[in-house]
Amino acid sequence: MKKKYALNELSQVAKEVLEKSKYKIVLFYGEMGSGKTTLIKEIVKQLNVLDNVSSPTFSLVNEYQTKDNEAVFHFDFYRIEDETEALDMGVEEYFYSNSWCLVEWPNKVENLLPLKSTIVTISIESNELRTLEISYNE
Repeated sequence: MKKKYALNELSQVAKEVLEKSKYKIVLFYGEMGSGKTTLIKEIVKQLNVLDNVSSPTFSLVNEYQTKDNEAVFHFDFYRIEDETEALDMGVEEYFYSNSWCLVEWPNKVENLLPLKSTIVTISIESNELRTLEISYNE
């Protein structure tokens, strides 16, 4: 699936990502400023998370709880220097927990990613317009 969207359509786009995700591991690709964190915040909101959502840039992972007491994990591997940092934090346990794992900068931990995942690629078209593509690792 590939579509263009305006930033004011973020809520609908987040809903589509959730509906079309075959897997709970969702990998977000896109250049800095493309809107990965903004889209993830909207997805987390639609998963009924009550917590304040922010980017885990320095902590690598934030854990949120939904109204149904389910965990949602948001990863940001932008600042990671080596995959062993992710291993040391127990990333594999998160990935195989059957919880939603929303991963920014997955290319930094490529060798650790599960074989089955949903891929979301965001491209900047203009200040207000993005292209979103959903595909799968299977």
